[in-house]
Amino acid sequence: MSASVSPEHAPSPLFPDHSPETAPAASRPAMAAVTAKQGRLPAAVARLASSPELLNGFLRTSALLESTTLDPLSREVLIMTMAARNGCHLCVAMHTAKLTALDADSELIAALRGESPLPIPDERLEAVRQFTLAVIEASGAVDDDTLQSFLGHGYTSRNALEVVLGIGVYTMSTLANRMTAAPIDPQLAHFA
Repeated sequence: MSASVSPEHAPSPLFPDHSPETAPAASRPAMAAVTAKQGRLPAAVARLASSPELLNGFLRTSALLESTTLDPLSREVLIMTMAARNGCHLCVAMHTAKLTALDADSELIAALRGESPLPIPDERLEAVRQFTLAVIEASGAVDDDTLQSFLGHGYTSRNALEVVLGIGVYTMSTLANRMTAAPIDPQLAHFA
């Protein structure tokens, strides 16, 4: 445990910070791939490694979400909507960093973090946020007006289904991060 980990985010015997040596064998390739890509092993990955199925499932489905036809900014709006809604402090910090790297406006980021409507110039992105929340609220059974409103902002029926994928991926991630009390890595601290 590093000195910067608060008590509520300290590893527990149930969800330890695994290393490649202590992790279940089926988690090790994913841990190595993440470490190679990021140059470090994020604490969340170290904790999710307790379940190779969850770790590998999240990484695969996250990669699928990245390959969708939703543009990167729309994907990040979807993800931040899920992160803020589910209270995942780690995902909020991580995706604040990603939005910042995409040169997203600070007002847009603040609105997403605060679960507020997005600024007026961002009507298309607000449509993603509203549609994401509507899909969750209706358990997928959105009414025609809701779907048509989303489509009316230049999105497609394929994008609507990609939103469902994003909701699934980030339900998995946010709930697991909260359950394991995954801490924010020092590299993301200024985005917390």
